[in-house]
Amino acid sequence: MELPLFVFILCFIITFVIGMPIALGMMMSSIFYCLLAPGPATGLQMVATQFLTQLDVKFVLIAVPLFVFAANVMNSGEVTNRIFNFADAVVGRWRGGLGHVNVVASIIFSGMTGSAIADASGLGLMEIEAMRRHGYSDGFSCAITAASATIGPIFPPSIPMVFYAMLSGASIGKLFIGGMIPGILVGIALMIYIAIIAGKRGFPRGGSYKWNEFLKITFNAIPALLTPVILIGGIYTGIVTPTEAGALAGFYALIISFTFYKALGWKELKKIIIDTAMTTGKLTLIVGAAFSFSYIISIEKIPAMFASLLLGITTNKYLLLLLINIIFLILGMVIDTMAITLVFIPMVLPLVKSLGIDLIHFGVVVVLNMMIGLSTPPFGMLLFITSGISGTPLITVIKEILPMLVVLIIVLLLITYIPEIVLFLPRTMG
Repeated sequence: MELPLFVFILCFIITFVIGMPIALGMMMSSIFYCLLAPGPATGLQMVATQFLTQLDVKFVLIAVPLFVFAANVMNSGEVTNRIFNFADAVVGRWRGGLGHVNVVASIIFSGMTGSAIADASGLGLMEIEAMRRHGYSDGFSCAITAASATIGPIFPPSIPMVFYAMLSGASIGKLFIGGMIPGILVGIALMIYIAIIAGKRGFPRGGSYKWNEFLKITFNAIPALLTPVILIGGIYTGIVTPTEAGALAGFYALIISFTFYKALGWKELKKIIIDTAMTTGKLTLIVGAAFSFSYIISIEKIPAMFASLLLGITTNKYLLLLLINIIFLILGMVIDTMAITLVFIPMVLPLVKSLGIDLIHFGVVVVLNMMIGLSTPPFGMLLFITSGISGTPLITVIKEILPMLVVLIIVLLLITYIPEIVLFLPRTMG
């Protein structure tokens, strides 16, 4: 290994060891590489050129701040309350009802925001407090909140799928539609687990609602429930592109929060805009740095080396898929999801294409894989969020979530080896 590449890799490793922000780490690695390997293709100006040029031409990235804005609006108003109440009215009367409510509410909320973190931080505190009041242990309440939040970026819309589409060239619309059945499958699997645990631990049943109460709760929730219908319907019919769907989501969220629920004022809107701008700024810095970083990975032919390494182990497509899943699961335990998406996915894409694996199928698989990483110790972000908002010790959450991770991994293996679970709707809907 030549000195520039060695320093490049060493700097990136140091980034994680010392806890440096991933964007700064990628920029630092790229700059040191260019200083040690000057030339027409690797001059220092390349870092700035790749950073700015690629951001300018990637139209699809416009969808990201729009979905972030929609998530912030949904979290700020009465929308989360209406979703929770509707889910409670539908499944709350079952044994372990509030656990089931947690999952159903996450499925509905995921159809609006496309963010696991928005789900956990928005609905999370409400769900945990409700479960706490009804006698559920704090560890279980936090664990099921974190596990169900993984549905957010699988069920459309999905911010990680936008980034994957940018990197792979896959259709965002097909990725969104391909995530619908796996998202529902994750929800069903978690609800089966809840039903088993509820029987063993004697979890309480929720209260039942009279018919007129159920109709009232459903009517109040209809504007929120229509959000995923409008988004997916708009994309499927071709009325809007997935990028335009982000704008539609934000606009619709404003309309229902201002007019129907009357839960959003100008002061709250100002805060939402500032929060969205700050989040977008952080994401833009990470993405721009990743373009420069990925350029160096490309000219050093690291994806080809990585593919050769894996093919040296086995040439069987199914074993390679298993190896890739294991690698990404391990990465998800220690590395931020954004870093995995922007740095490691480009390394495996050439191998995936050479094996003839459908990019839509692989995209949904890898997004689910990364979402499992968000709930996996030691650094799963969803664990820290649910622990922090509830005041529950992290180790207590980790003990409860381990069997749920097994359930999620079973679903991951199902969609890995039965591609039709992902591809059925994209192929059927054209």
